[in-house]
Parts: sequence; C-alpha cells; structure tokens
Amino acid sequence: MRNRESLIRLHRFQVDEKRRKLAELELMAQEFRARERELEAQVEAEQKKAGISDVAHFAYPMFAKSVIRRRQNILTSIEDIERQLDTAKEELSEAFRELKKYEIIEDNRKRKVRKEVMRTEQAQLDEIALGIHRRQ
Repeated sequence: MRNRESLIRLHRFQVDEKRRKLAELELMAQEFRARERELEAQVEAEQKKAGISDVAHFAYPMFAKSVIRRRQNILTSIEDIERQLDTAKEELSEAFRELKKYEIIEDNRKRKVRKEVMRTEQAQLDEIALGIHRRQ
C-alpha cells in the first residue's frame, strides 16, 4: 500500500514537472513571437524611412538587413520551440496516463477493502440480529 502511494506521489510530481516545463516553453514561444513582431515593425519602419523595400537594392539600409537576419533567427528558434512544445505535450500526456493508471489501481484496491469491511460488518450485524432473534 505504501509503495502504491509513493508511486502515485512520484507520478503526480512528474506530471507537475512536465506541466511546468510546458508552461515555460509556451511562455518562451510567446515572448519570441512578440519579439518577432517587434522586429518586423522595425524593418517596415526602416524601409519607410529609406523609401526602399527591395532587399536586393544597393541602397537598402544595412540596419534593416541585420534586423531581417535577427528576425529569421527568431523564426528558426520559434520553430524549434514549437517542436519542443509538441514533444513536451506528448510527454505530459504519457505521464498523465501513467498517473491515472496508478490512481485507478489504488481506487480499485480501496473499493475492494471497503467492500470487505462492509461485508464483515454486515456479517457481524447479522450474527447479532440472529442472536437477538433466538433469545426471543
């Protein structure tokens, strides 16, 4: 019994850890997306200021080119984080299934114990009632 309770606690801890990891990854992805939008706005502002939107143009601003490279790096990072998010979601789902498996086993065991206790109590009550009936 102690062993099962320890297993359940362990799996709850693992589920909580995986939830925290997933939340951190989601927050990181949101921050990267916000940063990507900021960089996109910077590129558009620089293009407006220079009056040139063709990246291949010889007078295209160097700052805009560097921001475009940073934006591409952030987009690559977002893709990596999204892959990690998918993996983390799968791991969380698996950990949750394992936890549920052990919780169901423990619930079934407790239900059996309660049934046996009730059966024993009922047998004792029946014996008492039979004894009272015989005395009358």
